[in-house]
Amino acid sequence: MSQSVALRRRRGSFSQESKGWVFVGPFLAVFALTFLAPIGYAIYLSLFRDQAFFGGTVFVGLDNYTEALRDPKFWEAFGRVAVFLVVQVPVMLILALLAALAIDSARLHSAGFFRIIIFLPYAVPGVVAVLMWGYIYGNDFGLAASLNDLFGTSAIQPLSGSWMLPSIANIVTWEFVGYNMLIFYSALRTVPGELYEAAAIDGAGTFRTIRAVKLPALRGAIVIATIFSIIGSFQLFNEPNILRTLAPNVITTYYTPNMYAYNLSFAGQQFNYSATIAIVMGVITAIIAYVVQLRGSREAL
Repeated sequence: MSQSVALRRRRGSFSQESKGWVFVGPFLAVFALTFLAPIGYAIYLSLFRDQAFFGGTVFVGLDNYTEALRDPKFWEAFGRVAVFLVVQVPVMLILALLAALAIDSARLHSAGFFRIIIFLPYAVPGVVAVLMWGYIYGNDFGLAASLNDLFGTSAIQPLSGSWMLPSIANIVTWEFVGYNMLIFYSALRTVPGELYEAAAIDGAGTFRTIRAVKLPALRGAIVIATIFSIIGSFQLFNEPNILRTLAPNVITTYYTPNMYAYNLSFAGQQFNYSATIAIVMGVITAIIAYVVQLRGSREAL
């Protein structure tokens, strides 16, 4: 009798596990085909090199990685996006935080309208946004050229070498402030009302409530937004790649690491070295994102 009961339990357990795999299986299959397989193939490509003179592809082990770590073009591109990250990300997150705090406060009239207006640029396709700002930045047309003609100067040059990176940062900030604002605003809406009541009873004003109640509640959301922004900064591609048609002498083929890998592959037919650059950037991005996440988690504790 006990053996039959045990057998039924085993069958029931197996049935439950099989049902779980039926639901999870499609996701795992798609995940493996669209994420794991491309990464594995890129790693495979990075271990080989195409011999131009002797013909064929030969196994070179880690030689491509050694070359990448010594490549001045790669490090120039990496340094550029690192500067972009250090300057643009804090500015964007601070603006998003201020917008979220303003919309969450009861003092802002038509908060729903402002929430939609701030989020709206994120709904604009990235290519369309860059083309729109490219028209504004144009040296011979658009707003910048009109202002130069109006004041009789040539000082406004958003597409010049010294202003190109800030111009790209402005586009990215315009695009993603609303996205990060929504993350912060969603976190603020989960704060229990009892905390605000306790702060009011203690005599806390607006700024004290923000510092003691709202900002601690936003710590997790800030960490998430920071990680997303770090990943996005290292993946910078659309904005400089599209603006390159307007300023080909300023934006090089290796302006960012992603552009470098793209042009190595599709313009230079160097698929193996392109895969190496992509893998190196992926590892660097993962390490930095993990450090930020680990630091944010420790501060939360």
